[in-house]
Amino acid sequence: MFSNRIVGYAIDSRMKSSLAVRALNNAVMRRGNVAGCILHTDRGSQFRSRKFRRALDRHGMVGSMGRVGAAGDNAAMESFFSLLQNNVLNRRSWATREELRLAIVTWIERTYHRRRRQARLGRLTPVEYEAIMYEQVALAA
Repeated sequence: MFSNRIVGYAIDSRMKSSLAVRALNNAVMRRGNVAGCILHTDRGSQFRSRKFRRALDRHGMVGSMGRVGAAGDNAAMESFFSLLQNNVLNRRSWATREELRLAIVTWIERTYHRRRRQARLGRLTPVEYEAIMYEQVALAA
């Protein structure tokens, strides 16, 4: 939520706990030390699994889950998925799952992170916002 950057994601044909763990591990690789961070999810079975909870513990993270029927708890991700749907998934038919995966990753890394200016970030992109904020923290230290 800090910068609206998508820090960890994984793509697969089924929504399983291993997929959620892979996304979490990708986020940890990108961010480094995440101990004490809160990861908010919906109540999907993959996020309630032992495998996922162990991964949270291994990284020193705290899990948070939205309430049943409270769509506002996950509004930021619902908004992101709506953008993804309109800008990638609904644009054309995809011949292979790999072709779709590449299109999604390209859109996230090239367009969403580096080109899409966001009002909440002062009309900056997530990458620009993080660069400014990290520079200010370094100067303050």
